[in-house]
Amino acid sequence: MTSSKNDKNTRTTGRPTLNEVARLAGVSPITASRALRGIDTVATELVEKVRKAASELNYVVNPAARALASAQSHSVVVLVPSLSNLLFIDTLEAIHQVLRPKGFEVLIGNFHYSRDEEENLLRNYMAYQPRGLLLTGFDRTESARRMVEASNVPCVYMMDLNPEAGLNCVGFSQHNAGETAAEHLISRGRKRLAYIGAQLDQRTLMRGEGFRRGLEKAGLYDPKLEVLTPRPSSVGLGGELFLQLMHSHPDVDAIFFGNDDLAHGALLEAMRCGIRIPEQVAVMGFNDLPASAHMVPRLSSISTPREAIGRRAAEQLLTLMAGNSVAKPVVDMGFELKVREST
Repeated sequence: MTSSKNDKNTRTTGRPTLNEVARLAGVSPITASRALRGIDTVATELVEKVRKAASELNYVVNPAARALASAQSHSVVVLVPSLSNLLFIDTLEAIHQVLRPKGFEVLIGNFHYSRDEEENLLRNYMAYQPRGLLLTGFDRTESARRMVEASNVPCVYMMDLNPEAGLNCVGFSQHNAGETAAEHLISRGRKRLAYIGAQLDQRTLMRGEGFRRGLEKAGLYDPKLEVLTPRPSSVGLGGELFLQLMHSHPDVDAIFFGNDDLAHGALLEAMRCGIRIPEQVAVMGFNDLPASAHMVPRLSSISTPREAIGRRAAEQLLTLMAGNSVAKPVVDMGFELKVREST
């Protein structure tokens, strides 16, 4: 059977179409589309038929064409500052588990803690006419903010809270987490307390501000004991900054690190140099990464609900994309102080 150029079931490129997949599988194009998108309302046996037909025809979904055909894509854009940090890997996995069964494709962008790079990613992904946006924090360029606002695309912000902005957000108070770290170390009788932060994204700075607030309340804040560097956070950097601080201020008896990987480096360097933890200096981290409970000594840390944040943010976005408002736009997922041997 031949087809004319005007046959909507074929492409002049010769590539297989969704309609051809549907015919081979013996289902409607709508059912074929839903099956390939992973929507869980399609019967399992039909999904298998459609996937087998797509495989036989070497059919590949064209998301841009799908968006043009329906005037609406099935993609959700998620922008995170890092893919090397387990914090965001856990969050992304939770997001995927919520959105994928509903037929949405997750487009992930890594902006490497660069506001300009995030703006470029947003501009590029908007060409896909995404159904929704999941963005990390509130620190971005003015152009990016205007772009999100003008797009009218439903958006949920993750990891931080801003009750006054009138935005949908799911996270916890970075300030309160930092202050909790200070209160814990002070309760251990520590008097010379330092903060070491790297990368210097907005959340790291807010953590430090909260820690400073806790120290100021107790009359223990010393600006000379605040070590901040824009260098990327890492285990190696943590060890390096720990030694520098101990050499310049040997009377320091407690250190709060803005990330667990920095604290891990400090514990390893302390072991190497014979500095006793916590007898000489207490060490505390942030995020409670899996390795923290297995360090020597075991690391005290602020545990953040990264998986729960991803899940709740994705669920909130589903509600918004359905055209409904959420009952609670600002969701505080809280955090937990994990006290272990290092403090």
